[in-house]
Amino acid sequence: MQEIDKSISFDGRDIRLKIGLLAPQAGGALLVESGDTSVLVTATRAEGRPGIDFLPLLVDYEERLYAGGRIPGGFLRREGRPPDRVTLTSRLIDRPLRPLIPGWIRDDIQIVATTLSMDEQVPPDVLAVTGASVAVLLARIPFYGPMAAVRVGLVGDDFIINPTYKEIRNGDLDLVVAGSPQGVVMVEAGANELPEHDVIEAIDFGYEAVMDLIKAQTEIMQELGIENPIEEPPPEDPTLIEFIQERVTEPVKKVLGQFELTKDERDAALDVIKEEQIVSAIALMPEDDPISLFNTENPKAVGMIFKDITKKLMRQQILSEGVRVDGRNLDQVRPVSCRVGLLPKRVHGSGLFNRGLTQVLSIATLGTPGDAQDLDDLHPQDEKRYMHHYNFPPYSVGETRPMRSPGRREIGHGALAERALLPVLPSKEQFPYVIRIVSEVLSSNGSTSMGSVCGSTLALMDAGVPIVKPVSGAAMGLIKEGSEVRILTDIQGIEDFLGDMDFKVAGTDSGITALQMDMKITGLSLDVVADAIAKAKPARLHILEKMLEVLPKHRPDLSPFAPRLLTLKIDPDLIGLVIGPGGKTIKGITEETGVKIDIDDDGTVTIASTDSENAARAYQIVQGMTRKLNAGDVYVGKVTRIIPIGAFVEVLPGKEGMIHISQLAEYRVPKVEDEVAVGDEVIVKVREIDPKGRINLTRLKIHPDEAAAAKAAASSGTVQ
Repeated sequence: MQEIDKSISFDGRDIRLKIGLLAPQAGGALLVESGDTSVLVTATRAEGRPGIDFLPLLVDYEERLYAGGRIPGGFLRREGRPPDRVTLTSRLIDRPLRPLIPGWIRDDIQIVATTLSMDEQVPPDVLAVTGASVAVLLARIPFYGPMAAVRVGLVGDDFIINPTYKEIRNGDLDLVVAGSPQGVVMVEAGANELPEHDVIEAIDFGYEAVMDLIKAQTEIMQELGIENPIEEPPPEDPTLIEFIQERVTEPVKKVLGQFELTKDERDAALDVIKEEQIVSAIALMPEDDPISLFNTENPKAVGMIFKDITKKLMRQQILSEGVRVDGRNLDQVRPVSCRVGLLPKRVHGSGLFNRGLTQVLSIATLGTPGDAQDLDDLHPQDEKRYMHHYNFPPYSVGETRPMRSPGRREIGHGALAERALLPVLPSKEQFPYVIRIVSEVLSSNGSTSMGSVCGSTLALMDAGVPIVKPVSGAAMGLIKEGSEVRILTDIQGIEDFLGDMDFKVAGTDSGITALQMDMKITGLSLDVVADAIAKAKPARLHILEKMLEVLPKHRPDLSPFAPRLLTLKIDPDLIGLVIGPGGKTIKGITEETGVKIDIDDDGTVTIASTDSENAARAYQIVQGMTRKLNAGDVYVGKVTRIIPIGAFVEVLPGKEGMIHISQLAEYRVPKVEDEVAVGDEVIVKVREIDPKGRINLTRLKIHPDEAAAAKAAASSGTVQ
């Protein structure tokens, strides 16, 4: 293929698309670069497998540590299970791409994006999203594109395109916008309580840059002479469609109009219609009847056609009558109820959130700094002190299936809830705990991720975490037919499944903290996106009000089973002294006091224990070991051992000095034991610290005021 190198600039931030250079046997391949970050993206199409009744699109994002000049750790010295960030990037590529590939395609399609080089300034994820669009076009896969994505940051009062990691960290917004010529396809954002109008303005700003990237892709395809192929969908048998439509339309309408039915009752009634009106009728037909033959050749056709008819009728009911299948108005939230402290206090905090049939139990656990998660990937952040995990067991939807490790959906929902709550967590200096939230979905009927946000806010408050403000969330849906658009507040499962949009909005009463929008259509105008964001606010505030009725603010005290943390700062050069050779010293302190000690590279020492006396003792030991002694300081110490030429005295926890026999008294002392014994408390002054660091003490020439001050300090447990 002809080599093409095209650059697009956004205020000096270039994106380069290099085609025809690598991976010649892939269906389509290119290198996407910005700064020193390079991502290889390929798209390949293969013949479909028999019996597939869905679009078999597989998206994989791969990170190699060589991209950052690093060798993996561990025994194998190669990359293992992908970190969560890699999984989230795979989802980020998939979400805007999937609705733009015709759903009737049954060939296997695989997108592979591999970061080959990374300069730790330019995030590779949005480059991979845009690269996926170009690769699909190069592979001549039917596509309602081109599509592109950019990141928008907010530094001060200025929006910037594709900010660096530092600009993201220091700014108030991290927004990814993906779009097609038809409009916005995906939004993913974390924000620091930004007002709705600022977020809408940022999406508009990002979409303008998206259109520049789409224009560049169109020019490249024209230069290569590649046209987006138009493939006709496989023919449908109108006979079977008309047969089913005639038999089920009125019964389905009747069921959808019975608003008093529960989800299970509605599903059961629809199953009865399908069985009695279609399956049983076809079973009575002669084998050579065209309908019977078609059903035999395509056993899944009946179910798909019935689902399409149900979807169409439900959408018509919303568009024409403004009423949903459960009888709610378009802007109405399902009944909300909450509980806190559901579990015993050995669990540090718990919150139960119910919205309709959706029920999420969130559990908060407080840990020490050593419990932070180490991150071993290409990105600058090397640890996490807040972790949010989301579990979706099969019983939550009344199903049975093997329990597996978390999949992409679970990781994605946990990350969204984590992002929503991060802006309101207290700083490490204010609250040095590591926090883990686990959201257990106990029942699901729409927007469990936003249920996780609400339940987790309650769990944090129940645990006594001094969050800045409580966060709530709501999921918005969409029905769009031609120019007619209806936005749905607080969508339930069937509306998510049969609708056109899933737009999750989380935030405080002051502004937005997280957004996630996914489409099932090829694009949405900014006006509709703005309308959805605006209509989410009253829903969020209504849910927040219900939450605060249960627990208006965080509890003043932690669970008695949560660790108590004491922190002190020591000279980083003394860290080795506290740890000791082979960890001997710190191990001795922990064995003596029963505490857990974590030491950061900057000299911050954190002591954790559920026993405050033990924590205070360990604090005194570390403080004493690391306090710099000066000649002339006076202490009350304890004699620890005696030798013929003097006595050793512990003047601070873990720190000893020696009183020479000549310094024990004003007169000549024949034997050390004549003056002191092991265990005696004595008042001593630091006479000198010799070049080898040895502390020499004396009992001579101590002023009475100095002695009184030392006694007062010793009795109060403080160090002078």
